[in-house]
Amino acid sequence: MDIKRIGSQPSTKGSAEYFTGTVRIDPLFQAKDQTRAVGVSVTFEPGARTAWHTHPLGQTLIVAAGCGLVQRWSGHVEEIHPGDVVWFPPGEKHWHGATATTAMTHIAIQEQLDGKTVDWMEKVSDEQYGSRAERALGKGFGTDWALGKELVS
Repeated sequence: MDIKRIGSQPSTKGSAEYFTGTVRIDPLFQAKDQTRAVGVSVTFEPGARTAWHTHPLGQTLIVAAGCGLVQRWSGHVEEIHPGDVVWFPPGEKHWHGATATTAMTHIAIQEQLDGKTVDWMEKVSDEQYGSRAERALGKGFGTDWALGKELVS
């Protein structure tokens, strides 16, 4: 048995090469011996997000706090909330992050293939982030949207 105590592993800042905005990564567990699973808790401040990326063996996100956004390539932006579980199949190009006004924390679990868990691609631009989310959700990034309230036309 191995217990990792809270605070026993240092937090790191998400690299500007792979993230837009302020992102904190807290390691939870690493692959050991014959296992391949890796887990991290990731906190995105408002407007922060990943670059487009894929995972060779897929990725599971468990939303822990806040309000976030996810999108797969050629798909619609989806809003995610605490308790939601998101699965990206192996090789599916996607991004995820916070809404423009609300932070979001998720636990990310992925498996290593030949020691690799992610393939990073181009960044999601501010224009793509804003326009894709607004088009897909049919809502703006105002307070009502960030709080998850329905806007009635």
